[in-house]
Amino acid sequence: MASQARGLQNFISDLRNAKSKDEETQRVDKELANIRKKFSTTGSKVGEDGNNPSLSSYQRKKYVWKLVYIHVLGYDVDFGHAEVLALVRSNKYSEKHVGYTALSLLLRGDDPMINNVVTTIRTDLTKPAPVGKNSSSAMSDAAQSLALCSIANISGLELIQALHVEVQHILVSKTSTPNVKKKAALCLLRLVRTSPNLVAGREFAPHVALLLQDKHLGVLLSSMSLLNGLATQHTDEYESLIPYVVHILGMLVLKKACAREYLYYRTPSPWLQIKLLKFLQLYPNAIVPASENGKTESPTNSKAYIAQLTSVVSKILTETDVSDSINKSNADHAILFEAVNLIVTWGSAGPIQLREGAMKLLGKFISVREPNIRYLGLMTMAKLAQLEGSAEGIKKHQATVLVSLKDADISVRRRALDLLFVMCDTDNAERIVDELVAHLVLADAAIREEMVLKIAILAEKYATDLRWYVDTILKLISISGDHVSDAIWHRVVQIVTNHPQGDLQAYTAATLLVAASPRRCHETAVRVAAYVLGEFGFLIAERPGMSGEEQFKILHQHWDTSDEKTRAILISTYAKLANLYEECRPLVAPVFARCKNSVDVEIQQRATEYASMREAFSPEAVEDLLREMPPFEDKRQSALEQRLREKEGDDSAAVVKAARPSAAQRQRAAQSAAAARAAEEAAAAAEQNGPSDVAQQERASPSGEPTAVVGIPKDVIPAMRKAFSNLCTSPSGVLFENSILQVGVKHEYVGAQGRISVFFGNLSKAPLTRFRTVVDEVDHLRIQKQGTQGLLDESEDGGCTVAVRTQAKLLLLVEVTAPFDDAPAMRVIFDTEDGTRHEYPLRLPIVATCFMEPVTLEPGAFMQRWKSLEGQDRECQEVVKAPPNAPPIDEEYMKRIARIITEGLKFGRCQGCDPTPWTVSGAATFRTAAKDLNGNNINVGCLVRVEANPQAGAFRVTTRTLHPLCSKAVKNVALVSIKLA
Repeated sequence: MASQARGLQNFISDLRNAKSKDEETQRVDKELANIRKKFSTTGSKVGEDGNNPSLSSYQRKKYVWKLVYIHVLGYDVDFGHAEVLALVRSNKYSEKHVGYTALSLLLRGDDPMINNVVTTIRTDLTKPAPVGKNSSSAMSDAAQSLALCSIANISGLELIQALHVEVQHILVSKTSTPNVKKKAALCLLRLVRTSPNLVAGREFAPHVALLLQDKHLGVLLSSMSLLNGLATQHTDEYESLIPYVVHILGMLVLKKACAREYLYYRTPSPWLQIKLLKFLQLYPNAIVPASENGKTESPTNSKAYIAQLTSVVSKILTETDVSDSINKSNADHAILFEAVNLIVTWGSAGPIQLREGAMKLLGKFISVREPNIRYLGLMTMAKLAQLEGSAEGIKKHQATVLVSLKDADISVRRRALDLLFVMCDTDNAERIVDELVAHLVLADAAIREEMVLKIAILAEKYATDLRWYVDTILKLISISGDHVSDAIWHRVVQIVTNHPQGDLQAYTAATLLVAASPRRCHETAVRVAAYVLGEFGFLIAERPGMSGEEQFKILHQHWDTSDEKTRAILISTYAKLANLYEECRPLVAPVFARCKNSVDVEIQQRATEYASMREAFSPEAVEDLLREMPPFEDKRQSALEQRLREKEGDDSAAVVKAARPSAAQRQRAAQSAAAARAAEEAAAAAEQNGPSDVAQQERASPSGEPTAVVGIPKDVIPAMRKAFSNLCTSPSGVLFENSILQVGVKHEYVGAQGRISVFFGNLSKAPLTRFRTVVDEVDHLRIQKQGTQGLLDESEDGGCTVAVRTQAKLLLLVEVTAPFDDAPAMRVIFDTEDGTRHEYPLRLPIVATCFMEPVTLEPGAFMQRWKSLEGQDRECQEVVKAPPNAPPIDEEYMKRIARIITEGLKFGRCQGCDPTPWTVSGAATFRTAAKDLNGNNINVGCLVRVEANPQAGAFRVTTRTLHPLCSKAVKNVALVSIKLA
């Protein structure tokens, strides 16, 4: 061969000795020109397909080999196909070998020459001529093998459509030798990957079953490669082959039935075992008997093969151990880990003893010194940890996994991080997160970004107290701020904004203000602090050292060291601070003036717009524009989970874990949904009932009740409405009165507690029988009830008798636990002498202002608090016209308004803060009996302002509190009281 290819060897030597790329190109161009000249035909001597018949076999092979080598070097070869076909048609093996090699490399599936090739390849497939001098079957197989290899390498769509039937026929033919079958199976696999719908699964599955019964392990190995490829695309159509696969696996594992040449370090064909186990992983329900999964009894789900499969997997688990031979150890553990993957695929349907055995074995492997086995053990244990009921077994190895987090091999550290992420739950979340944060200080830069991302996801996922989540993110910023992406701190802002319940927003604002106080502070901390303080800084403005001016100074100290993106956020925060606090406006104005000439367009535009906003819009419009941002849209997948999916793929155990909501997340979602529903119901009720909710009881009617029940007469409703409104601001009075019954109320309050006495007087000329009252239970009030015997009976036939000119008495001891805006309902039920049932739906005058405690504020303190409480949810405002018969609004009239505020609503008058005599301002504290975490009572600060317009004869009532229900309740009581003034 060396003498025959001397010209090729010289050509290759010339190219290797070339001193530059240009010299190599010149040599290649010279050789291509010479080959083109040799291939060109002269005269009338033209062979089949245009080849040059004058070339000898040696010359044709030599020149074609040169073209192949030039093509391999990356140069374009666009001629010589005729000579390649001439070699393919030859009956000599040496020529046919060269021809098919060149054909596989030089010809592509979309080449115009493909039609000329199809006939030749089909001939070699179906009618292979003896190759060489020896015409034995072994030599005849060479043509088929070469043709099959060439089809697989070219694999053009036109070639596949033309020859796939012949390839299938050779594969299933009884006359094909094992070598040819192996080539045909791998060739068909390549064709199926190019054209997935090439093979009809239900029709082809019986042929595959025959191949799986072949005794030649080489055929089985190739057939399993084909079967895995087919089953991956059309899983259901090959489910019937599971028993055949289990039988082969049983023969290899249980009986060690394997030809000597396929033993690898005394392990029977490990590659075939791996392919068999991979096929079974496609069918997670294969382990479930027919009686349990609803299928009819068949070989596919019979108990016999299930028992055999269980025995095979059990033996793999129990007999696999670390070997002294690295090659045997690698082969055995490759089979073992595929068996564990099969157990993971079965999930909770698989035998529990197999899961426990796999867990025990993996716990052993993650402790060995061999890094490859430890890596695979950590990765497989992460998959096993996803199974229901495996959490407790995984937690036993938490200490070992934490040690692997410090391994010298970064790939092992990554797998340990994945396993810690997967094994984390509500019970151990804080410990794992704290361990990861502590290790972050020592972690390599290569793994820090991944650690930060997963710590942020875990902290959010399992935070039972969102304040711990905020603290954890701040630790990440302080330790590894460069690796905290924008998505992480954006997520903090989103969560804090979307959870106004409790003190999360105030806590976050105070914590970030402290974090941003040092001169040297990471820029990510400055960004998140700037945004949060701009939105929720007013919640902490009254705390020592946290006023609006202090917030500005702390943030502005980082201006010079911040980039353009951070400065843009700071400018928006400055605008909000200036809107809330007058003392900040002189500090902010120079900053805006300088930034109007900034080279950064975004900063210049923001500064210009914020500076001119007060001149272009009214104060109310400016306040609306600079209010805190509304809640963010709660997407199903957070940006952090999406980023993790992009980095690790959909099949990663960490991605699957992150996508599954935790109990804490479900609880927070339920609370948010409940709050949203409550807000929608309140809005719907307000729209339906009108602006004055405290007068809802006056519109109650007994519609829908039986005709035998008499409700409140219509002519009594106006007087009842006025009586209820008067009782909201006076200590005693008549709540209801008609010709039959009079209901009087006397009530007094101290702090969060109240004592209400209700008197029911009989004004008729006959006793009232079966007299009873029903007071509705409400969430915001704890009520203790005492009364005349029988008055509080719940049964229809119960009750007491109220004689003529006598009274029944009801005593209520109440304690408020939360803000509210609706008065509790009470139904009075009784029968008159003629047997008529009367039922009067009333409302007790227990409103939010009953639990107010006056507060006296200096003018400066009042205005500061007034501005800090700006916001859509904290402010309620409504304009009310004075009654038509009311006197003109003068100073005497305003004194009556002031008495309503101080005596009726129990607000402290704030003298000196009213710019005109037509304004009355007051402050109070709404007392509750609820306790915070420190055991202190939870109270709500309330401010009210009534502004009169004498010319229009109208009043504007504005209330601002930290709780929207308080604002609404105070406004409603004030409106009704002003109408009665």
